[in-house]
Amino acid sequence: MIDGAGWGGEGDLVEELRRIGAYGVLWDDGGRVLLARGSERCPYPGVWQLPGGGIEHAEHPARAVEREFAEETGLVVAAGAIRAAVADVALYPAGGVAMHTDRLVFEVEARGGELRPEPAGGSDEVGWFTPDEAAAVPLMPFTAELLGLPVSPLPADLPRALPPGPAVPPVDRRQRFAAYGLVTDPAGRVLLTMIADGYPGAGKWHLPGGGTDHGEQPAAGLLRELVEEAGQLGRVVDLMAVDNLHNPAALGPEGRPLDWHGVRVIYDVRVDVPTDAVVTELAGGSTARAAWFAPEQVSGLRMTDVAARATGHRGR
Repeated sequence: MIDGAGWGGEGDLVEELRRIGAYGVLWDDGGRVLLARGSERCPYPGVWQLPGGGIEHAEHPARAVEREFAEETGLVVAAGAIRAAVADVALYPAGGVAMHTDRLVFEVEARGGELRPEPAGGSDEVGWFTPDEAAAVPLMPFTAELLGLPVSPLPADLPRALPPGPAVPPVDRRQRFAAYGLVTDPAGRVLLTMIADGYPGAGKWHLPGGGTDHGEQPAAGLLRELVEEAGQLGRVVDLMAVDNLHNPAALGPEGRPLDWHGVRVIYDVRVDVPTDAVVTELAGGSTARAAWFAPEQVSGLRMTDVAARATGHRGR
């Protein structure tokens, strides 16, 4: 999804940047949802959206939505189940930037606080809206989609400024968004992939999936990875969970220390017509093998932590 109009002609230089955001859906007893309006300091002034914002380095997405909710609305909330994972690309002509944002949306429950905006920050007004009332105000496209309302592009002349914070992270710090799947077939077998030598976790069985491309939706990225890593055509059944990984002492390229933060969504995926699992050249070398396993075989495998949690086994 690209919000607003495209820009530029042939030859424009565009820097592709990425960020990850966490947002919350809070309903009151009357069937109204809480929305926040972007202030003049916000990239989209005057536009309403679900409260939330960028995830800080090493911050769990659930904690991020709780922090952002308190800052933008004054309410103390507890994050519940993840409801959606979507992506969009915003174009900032003045800076020559295409900003891809992966947005994780959680159900949240109010625990206290007093409703108020954050005029010195991201929101200058907050309010409760029925779906019909929300449809009558300017909405961020991802918010309209999550509320089941028609999605309209933002006005092309809307003032835009890059989100606050450093546009380029320090060279020794990385934040990565990825999509993985608990992939099964009609016989109940589980599809796993083995990490190749030279990559973190080498020799362990892992969930199919990986990092999404700039401009790619999480579910679409996972299904692409499923073809590349195992030669399977799958369909997404449900969004299961979000997983957070922070390793401040990871090894980056050429063995250089790297402060690594991975945010990973996990989908329930079904392959209706399974075939022999074959790794293709498009997998990029990080996947050594792919194989189907009967449920009783999974528990004895040497697995990554995320694969062990998703399959309900400890691994070894």
